[in-house]
This record gives sequence, structure tokens and C-alpha cells, in this order.
Amino acid sequence: MSLADTRVSFYEGDALKALTVLAHSDVHHLQLSAATAFNEISEYDIRPITPEALEPMLYLLQSAYIDVQHGASAALGNLAGIVENKRLIVRMGGLELLIRQMLSPNTSAQINSVGCITNLAADEENKLAIAKSGALVPLTRLARSKDQRVQRNATGALLNMTHRPELRLMLIEAGSVAVLVDLVVSLDEETQYYAITALSNIAVDDNGRNVLWDTQEELVDMLIKALHRPLKIKIQSQIVLTLRNLACDSRYQVQIVEKGGLDALLPLLQSSYTILITSTCACLRNLSIDSRNEAPIICSGFLPELVDLIPQADEPDLQCHAISTVRNMAANTGQDKQAFVDSGLFDRLKIALTDSRTHPKVLCELAAALSVFALNDQLWRPIVELGFCKLLVQLTRCRDMEAEYNACLTLSTLASKGMAEVYDEFARLWRAPNGGIRGCLIKVMTLPEYANTNVRSIAVWLTRTLLGCARTDLVERVACDAQLVAAIEEIAKYRVVLSSSCSVASSTRLSSAAVAEDAKGKQADMTDSHIMAFIANGEHAISGSSGAEHEAFRAGALAYQAMTLLDDFTRVGS
Repeated sequence: MSLADTRVSFYEGDALKALTVLAHSDVHHLQLSAATAFNEISEYDIRPITPEALEPMLYLLQSAYIDVQHGASAALGNLAGIVENKRLIVRMGGLELLIRQMLSPNTSAQINSVGCITNLAADEENKLAIAKSGALVPLTRLARSKDQRVQRNATGALLNMTHRPELRLMLIEAGSVAVLVDLVVSLDEETQYYAITALSNIAVDDNGRNVLWDTQEELVDMLIKALHRPLKIKIQSQIVLTLRNLACDSRYQVQIVEKGGLDALLPLLQSSYTILITSTCACLRNLSIDSRNEAPIICSGFLPELVDLIPQADEPDLQCHAISTVRNMAANTGQDKQAFVDSGLFDRLKIALTDSRTHPKVLCELAAALSVFALNDQLWRPIVELGFCKLLVQLTRCRDMEAEYNACLTLSTLASKGMAEVYDEFARLWRAPNGGIRGCLIKVMTLPEYANTNVRSIAVWLTRTLLGCARTDLVERVACDAQLVAAIEEIAKYRVVLSSSCSVASSTRLSSAAVAEDAKGKQADMTDSHIMAFIANGEHAISGSSGAEHEAFRAGALAYQAMTLLDDFTRVGS
């Protein structure tokens, strides 16, 4: 009868006492009996154990006999599947003993010890202790082992150590990067997956990307070539995500395209696996940041594929990546954008905007994309002609500030075009159902949650643009709107007092009379250059200011805009 057939707990009571006596014996076969028992027990009975139960296993790990060490390390590896046990093993000195096992020439000892450390490294609390223990160098060496099981376990342990920036730096210092790159072409799929995922994590930050760029010239070639081979979906996806992370760097954005990355990515975008399509779109999103890649991406046939992904409301991450990729390319200047119109882009955008299932984060991406399209001479017209202005007004009520900001920005950008068809549409929507453009402006200017956001600034500037437009009936509607004027007057009641060093000293609320005086242009504490810096940057326009000072500056910037706008109201009225 095996131990698994009994109902006795061997981690406590008399059974544990008996095993502890055997473990501390100097007799080989008695120690082996204890190690074998712990190994077999831990295969079916995995639970949090006490220090009293762990102590004999750690003692057996120091045995002079290889087979005893093998059984003890196997038991520890099994028990290390539980968080409590992972931490207990490290606290009781098990890590140092396992490192000794890693240095053993015995393959079985290496397999078990590295496997156990891999499990220990899965716990965040243990990672730094493992890195500081000196384990990284032997783990790196064992990742080159000729034994596939040792190599796989060691690579898995290295992967588990790549989830924190400081640990990635320690891996780089241990020489792990070159080993991981070599394993990109491993014939063992699990080892290959672990290595590629570890490299993907290393490529997350600038430090890792710089090391890869400076020392691993063949990495991009290796990854692209691997994509052309038949691989498991999870490996293909991880290769693409590694390219995505590398492409956070402009050097890699260009290199990946130059080395034929687009030819490898296009078939993946046409895959039937959503995870692979999403990974590919994420990679394209980064590649599209560099303006030099716009023409190659379009010429390779990606634009129709990306556009077709935009309405897929059941895959919000995929939608976001596809929309952002198209937006990035549209933001590049000096390129003909007719291909965007011909691709059916705006039809797909409208489907996504009007679908009740569309996720709020997708609405944010859609609004951001439209704000970019509105800047382009070829792309703003479809926004107006296909009825997007009404949808943009609706977006200003979606209760997501980022989406609302971009919707207001798009409307303001369209208004600044000074085109009759834009003003015709705005006049039609001024008092449309649910408040129209007028309601949007008043809402943004009066609700407390918008007091310290740039969306208020955009609303003020949109009002000023409409007040100065060529369509007289629209100007009259704006100028005669008492509620709108009152909202602007309320914003104008705040100003800031600037010191000579341009740091904000205080923020004060002015009386109605003082507002009127400032509105007449007799005195203004803030210069046009300060205001434009605020509008352009949306952040600290005055360097070195504290949070409170910055908020005061923001309030003052809005006040200056509002006072200027009140002056315009006075001029139009006269």
C-alpha cells in the first residue's frame, strides 16, 4: 500500500516525528526512506506546512547522498506550489541549500533544485531575495544546459525574475540576456516560450531596450524569422508582443519595418485567433508612431484590415489598438490621406460610435482619433458630411472626461476651419435634442468636476470661435445666450497674481466690477504667452510650481480666456 492510500497526515503528530527521526539518522537507507516518503506525500497532499514539517526536508537536502538530496528537493518543489510554503522555504534558509544543489554536477539535482527555485520565484515577496542570493548566475549557466529539463526549468526561473525593473537590471548584469536571445530558436517549445516572454519583459523599459539594441543585433531578425515558421499560437503571440515592446523605441520602429517585419505580421492580422490579432494590432500601433512607417504599412495592405476591426465591440482591446494605429498614421503630415477615406474608415467609425455595446475606453480612442482627423484637410470633411458632429455632441455626455475632452477638441478644431459647411452643421445642432452644442458648452463650463481640466479651456475657445464666425445667425444665438454668458462670467471671476520669477503666488476671486474692468482690457496679470503655453501643454506651464500653485495658474489661465471672451461679447453686442 502506498502512502497515498492512507488517511494519516505526515506533516504533524507521530508520523512527522517518525519521519524526522529517520531524516536525522546517519544511515543512508533510513534517510532515503524519509526523503522518499516526503516526496510521495507531497505529490498528493499539498498544503501549507509548519516549520516543524519543513525542517527535516531541509536537513535531508544537506545529506551526503545524492538520492536523498533528490527526494528532498522534489518534495520541496511540490510544496512550493503554495504561497505560504514558498515564503517559509526562503525564510528558513532553503534558498541557499537549493543553490548548492544547482551547482551539483548531478542532472537530477539540477532539475529539482531549479524547478523549486522557479516556483519560489513566482512569489513577489521572494524575487528580490532570490536575486540577492547569488542564484542568477548559476540559473543563467543552467539555461545553457544540454539537458532539456534543466534548461527549461532554468529559463522559467529567469522569466519569473523579469517582472520588476530592478530585477531585470540584475539579470542584465548576470549575463542572462545573451542566453535568452540564443533560446529564441530553442527546439523545446516551452523553453522557447519562456525565453521570448522574458525578453518581452526586458524590452518593457528603456534600460532593457538599450541593452538589447547595443548587444543583440540579430534579435529582430531572429524574431521575424521565427514568425515565418509554424509555431504554437501562444509563442507567435509572444514574439509579436516582444516586437511591440521593442517598438516603443523609435530605433526599433524603423528597424522592424526595414527587416521585413510587416510581411511577417500581415498574415497574423488575418488569423482566426483573437489573441494573435490583438497582439499584432498592438505591435502595429507602436510601429505606426514613426511617420516613416506610414507608407510601408499602407502599401503592405494593412489599412483595410485595421479598418475592418474597428466595429468589433466584443473585443475592446483589439478595437483600441486598431483605432490608435489608424490615428497615428493620420497624424503624420505630408502624406496623401485619400486611402483612409477610400478604406471605409468613417463608416466603421460610425458603427462603433453608435453601437451601445462599445466600451468606454473605445469611445475615448474614437474621440481621440476624430480629433486628429479633424486637423487634416482631407479627413475633416467626412466628419461633417457624414453626421459625426451630432455623435461628438453625444460623446460630451458619456461621463468619461477624456472622451468628452477629445469630443470638444474635435468640435473646436472643426470650427476653427472657418468653413461654411461646418457652421451650417453647428447652427443646425446648436439647440438639438438633449441640449446640442449649446448644452455641451454650458455643461462643461458649469459642472464642478470640470473646474480644473483642459476641457473647460477648449469650451471657452470654441465659444469664442463661434462668436467670431461668418454666419451671423449663429453669432447672434451665441451672443444672446444669457446662460452661456453667465457661465463665462463665473469662470472669469478668478485670476492669479504672478511674481517676477513667474511662480504663482496666489489665486483670488475677483468681484463682478473687477471682472468687468479686466474684460475691458485695462489690466491683465497673465500674458498671452503664458496662456498659450497653458493651452498647448495642458500641464505645468510655469516650471517649478507646486500642485496648489499649478491649480491656481490653471484657474487664472481659464479666467484670462473668459475675460477675453467677455470682451468679444461686448464687442459683438455693440
